[in-house]
Amino acid sequence: MTTAADIDLREIIQLIPGYDPVATAGDCVFDEGAAGLALDFFSECLKHCKGAMAGKAFILQPWEQAVVANLFGWKRPDGTRRYREGLVYVPRKNGKTTLAAGIVLFVLFCDGEPGAEIYSAAAEREQASLVFDQAAGMVRQDEDLFARATIYRKAIALKDHSGSYKPISADAHTKHGYNTSFAIVDELHAQPNRELVDVLETSVGARRQPMILHITTADWDRPSICNEKLEYAKKVRDGIYANEAAQRFLPVIYEASTEDDWTDPEVWRRVNPNLGVSFDEEFLRGECQKAVDNPVFENTFKRLYLNVRTEQAVRLIPMAHWDACPCGATLDALKGLTCWGGLDLASTDDTNALCLFFPERHAVVARFWVPEANVEGRELRDNVPYRMWAEQGYMTLTRGSTADQERVYADIVELAKRFHIQSLGYDRWGSQWMSTKLAGAGIEVIEFGQGYQSMSAPTKELLKLIKSHRLDHGGNPVLRWQASVAAGKSDEAESIKPDKSKSSDRIDGIVSLIMGIGCAMADGFEGAVAPVVPEIVWL
Repeated sequence: MTTAADIDLREIIQLIPGYDPVATAGDCVFDEGAAGLALDFFSECLKHCKGAMAGKAFILQPWEQAVVANLFGWKRPDGTRRYREGLVYVPRKNGKTTLAAGIVLFVLFCDGEPGAEIYSAAAEREQASLVFDQAAGMVRQDEDLFARATIYRKAIALKDHSGSYKPISADAHTKHGYNTSFAIVDELHAQPNRELVDVLETSVGARRQPMILHITTADWDRPSICNEKLEYAKKVRDGIYANEAAQRFLPVIYEASTEDDWTDPEVWRRVNPNLGVSFDEEFLRGECQKAVDNPVFENTFKRLYLNVRTEQAVRLIPMAHWDACPCGATLDALKGLTCWGGLDLASTDDTNALCLFFPERHAVVARFWVPEANVEGRELRDNVPYRMWAEQGYMTLTRGSTADQERVYADIVELAKRFHIQSLGYDRWGSQWMSTKLAGAGIEVIEFGQGYQSMSAPTKELLKLIKSHRLDHGGNPVLRWQASVAAGKSDEAESIKPDKSKSSDRIDGIVSLIMGIGCAMADGFEGAVAPVVPEIVWL
């Protein structure tokens, strides 16, 4: 087994990307004995408790050795630790939680802080429990550690009452009253606000050598405590901040740049230090493939696996696939068939849109209504030929300068005579009059939520139909324009939906189409299910 004596510690501590701990040390000194004690604790006392490595000794990888040796090897002239805060910014799957559990246990069992209060913090209780569960599993596997500690449901306490460790979350009922000696904030990007971090940072004043360590994957590009810490860490790394506070901060940043080729395995290897250890390259190929197939996941891949701080919204629809879809759907060809629809109404001068989805043919009939009085100004604003589209029959110009819902209603009733409309989904915003009128005409209307829960499944279904080239959109130029400018966004659960706020133009037709597909899926129509898209073969 490799021990600290077999490692060149002076070389190991220089492995932090872009950061030189020696050049920034000031009057601090590196204690190889202290660093070696921390490194040997992992290999001699800790065993993995999950996955393929369960039961095997926790052998730190070089990048992990660099983190641990720097955190616990550097000393101030008074003998206390140099580093009081740090950021370990590394992509998903690189063993952050396991490393955090090991660090927590080293501090608990070896730090010697009287009455130590150690916490692992996370945004939610379930996430907060991940570090604790691994720490408890490691203690149970070592006779000496287990003999010294008592494991409770949500705490590990030393039997000599010299210290304890607890997981806490941002939704805890009370977060005050702490006397923190050491804390790890796991997945800082998920914190809903800065409150928990602020509480922890202000709770260390009575401690001689406290430390708070943030371990996280990238956040979205937005104001957040995670991005605030990242920006500070970068300035420390780059030498922009060189004061005493910066000297006490350890910046460990693994990230790709926006200029990097995100599909390049060399980039993956550079920013994922545990690639080939806690996960393999084949896994990343699969995740990259998903991002290539569904562009809405591109930013998710970049953020989670390359630590690129991205916008939440990306282009929703790959237009090369849209243009490869058939365009033979006509009113006559679809007459008498069963369909489901979505209706997106304008509140004032915006576009009204209706899309009818015919699952048997994977076909779409789209209708748009726009006030005629301001059509010239609209053409200048949106840079598209509204009047020409109206002359071609793809759009109806209604009288006046505001949305004419009476005309929209009358046209929908006429369409209901031609097709078997099972139901129409609608956004309740501004639709009370229309929904009441349509229900009175015998057309079933369904309030359709605009959140991830309602929109994600039909959005994914639409993308599958497009990418398998089975959506017959009838060659409607208005719908194509809206498809080309539609932005999408995703959440942590990989749900997706259109993002009106980030779409550069009108996307009412795409929203209506997704609602129509959703109504068909809700009714269990099997024809709404698209085939699985073939995978790209990687060479």
